[in-house]
Amino acid sequence: MLLVRLGGYAAGVFTGPDARLAASKVGSRLVHGRSAAGGTSQHRFARRREKQANEAMAAAADNAVRVFGQFPARLDAVVLGGDKRAMAALRADVRLEPYFAIAVDRFLTVPDPRLTVLQATPRAFRSIRIRLTETAG
Repeated sequence: MLLVRLGGYAAGVFTGPDARLAASKVGSRLVHGRSAAGGTSQHRFARRREKQANEAMAAAADNAVRVFGQFPARLDAVVLGGDKRAMAALRADVRLEPYFAIAVDRFLTVPDPRLTVLQATPRAFRSIRIRLTETAG
């Protein structure tokens, strides 16, 4: 499981039929919101925000590699979640390519990645979606 939002991340490996959390790392980094100021200060603020966002994504990638690396060649699949734009930024990291290659199609939209959110994800990624195409009767 890899959950990423702009200010936080959570990486975890679940094992066994009861989906027990075997390893995890959760963290956050400060990323300021957008500024409505104009002129030079707006550009300076935008550069600072971009630097903060890049550092946050690097921390997320580092920790995902560390957590997933504890289980070499034993991961069946990776479930992704959080914010799609933040996840797209991680796809550029070559260290994560093997994990994106085994990622499932389903993307979980979750609130800020915290340990409690990570622990609650097995219910979401193990659930089955049912869509009715015909009405009975």
